Amino acid sequence: MRELGDIEGRDFDVVIQPARSTSELPKAAEQLVQLNPDVILAAASATALAAKQATSTIPIVVAALGNPVALGLAASDSRHPSGNLTGIMPYVQGLPAKQLEFAREIVPGARKIGIVNDTSDIKATPQWEEINAVASKFEITIVGADARKPENIDPTFRKFKAEGIDVVIVLQASSLILDRTQIAIAAAATRLPTVFGYREHAETGGLISYGVNLEYCFRRAAFYVHRILKGTSVADLPIEFPTKLELIINVRTAKTLGVDIPPTLLALADEVIE
Repeated sequence: MRELGDIEGRDFDVVIQPARSTSELPKAAEQLVQLNPDVILAAASATALAAKQATSTIPIVVAALGNPVALGLAASDSRHPSGNLTGIMPYVQGLPAKQLEFAREIVPGARKIGIVNDTSDIKATPQWEEINAVASKFEITIVGADARKPENIDPTFRKFKAEGIDVVIVLQASSLILDRTQIAIAAAATRLPTVFGYREHAETGGLISYGVNLEYCFRRAAFYVHRILKGTSVADLPIEFPTKLELIINVRTAKTLGVDIPPTLLALADEVIE
């Protein structure tokens, strides 16, 4: 907001309404709405849903908006908001297929791929369906694991190792990015090459990430908030899909795992972590 010329305390004030769990979100949203703010910033879909249920008039901007149609946050796949909510979508169609392609590049001939998922995340279903559709074309066996809790992560990777999984793909999910350190440790302990959808995983020690930059999503959300504070209507701020996808490769992790990253893949990387 400062980069946009807005100074907190002069041009706007921030009120943070905490919620210790998902079950507390509806009450927190209701309390926030009672303050009658000019705009509500929701970090992700769960907070957006609570805010949308609490108000149909106050503008809502969502930094990481997952599957808004399925959640009832948007009437259709059209990017033009029909109500009081808009935002940035970190999941784009075709992303899981590309992650599968990268998995086969780092482990040539991979025929058995493990998928770490959180089925409670609204982004889970389209990613899972897409990756299965692509895998069937290449006669790849997909082994899924629901790791919605931190205590599920270590057993999941040990199970994958025992079942002879060649490479692992961790799908985009809010809980999984929060558990990224534990995932990196589990992948290293089982020596399983792992592909991710968020760069934060690669920065924490994951092998490869390919996807949307979440920092960009939040910065873009700040721009939307800025526009609304200046009088722009939500209807004039379409739900946006980031146009740039980033490939991040952690060569330090590759050396630890004994994985040779193809030079052609390294040449495509937006960032190489030494």
